[in-house]
Amino acid sequence: MQKREFIGRVAAKTGVTKRDSDQIMDAVFQTLAEVLEEGDRFNVAGFGVFYTKRRAARTARNPHTGGRVSVPALTVPVFRPARGLRDYLNDSAKEET
Repeated sequence: MQKREFIGRVAAKTGVTKRDSDQIMDAVFQTLAEVLEEGDRFNVAGFGVFYTKRRAARTARNPHTGGRVSVPALTVPVFRPARGLRDYLNDSAKEET
């Protein structure tokens, strides 16, 4: 699904315009990125938790050449779904079969 389609669904459910939905979504994602950049966690009850994890620097192997490559330390975003979301998705999958 593309962002445009998602915005259309949000606009239809909330009754606001697509333009307003787009601005709200941009603000939500920008704020989420700022929260993660600060090192904080963002918990949405019943949906999941967004947080960051630090990956240590390491030496990897280039599969193409076989040579060693230095991979710097990275901070990566992580999402851990809540049990409610997992149950919802699994119940939906059972109904489809």
